[in-house]
Amino acid sequence: MLKRRSIARRERRRRATIAGDATHLVLIPTYNAGPLLEATVRDALRYWSPVWVVVDGSDDGSERAVLSLAERDPRVRVIVRSTNGGKGAAVEEGLRLALAAGFTHVLTMDSDGQHPASYIPKFMRVSREQPQAMILGRPVFGPEAPLERLYGRKVSVGFARLEILGAGIDDPLFGFRVYPAKPLLDALESTRFARGFDFDPEVAVRMVWNGVPTVNVPAPCRYFARTEGGVSHYHYVRDNLKMLWLHLRLLPELTLWRWRRVLRIRQQLRLS
Repeated sequence: MLKRRSIARRERRRRATIAGDATHLVLIPTYNAGPLLEATVRDALRYWSPVWVVVDGSDDGSERAVLSLAERDPRVRVIVRSTNGGKGAAVEEGLRLALAAGFTHVLTMDSDGQHPASYIPKFMRVSREQPQAMILGRPVFGPEAPLERLYGRKVSVGFARLEILGAGIDDPLFGFRVYPAKPLLDALESTRFARGFDFDPEVAVRMVWNGVPTVNVPAPCRYFARTEGGVSHYHYVRDNLKMLWLHLRLLPELTLWRWRRVLRIRQQLRLS
């Protein structure tokens, strides 16, 4: 009897969540994600609503399925950008519209199925418990993860720790996160960069610089093979050069004028 009541309570909470949330939404930026886009949106809708999709100038037709879905399902909104501006630019456009609509937090996830939709309620719950914080995913990789990506992430983690003077960002590249919306917009407006592949690491560092606390939560990450419909826009040389340029910008900015403020903020966060 107690077990049935517990299951019934969980189901009521799940249904209430799916019915729509007034403060937290799922925001999915996408560019040429192929058939995995519709599957990702439908999967997210199983666990949360509303779900907004920002189509960043796709030309593969992948947006047609979600536009059709949005016509039938009021929980879905699709914003279509005419040109490709990068992940950060897509998130920024969706973020401004979300703030105008009264939302206070956005959970970002990739459109290619790598991020676990089943973890959305958990991340949203942690965000509600600590609304001032960024809830950062710490990826748990399967055996299919490319080795060059794993090594690259280790380097990125090392740079992030240098840039925030310690721990706090367990993985600067993993885009499954819940952001407090206004502090995220403040971080974006403080730089003319962070609009492309550099979005995830740069805004995380800048938000820490601005005093936003972090909570790191483990979550699985899956890489799809091309035979499974997997699409990757990662270019090893080009994108690693972008990461190098990112750190060549952030480290001098830290050492020349931000380090005292960052140390003070870290001390305040430890005492709070």
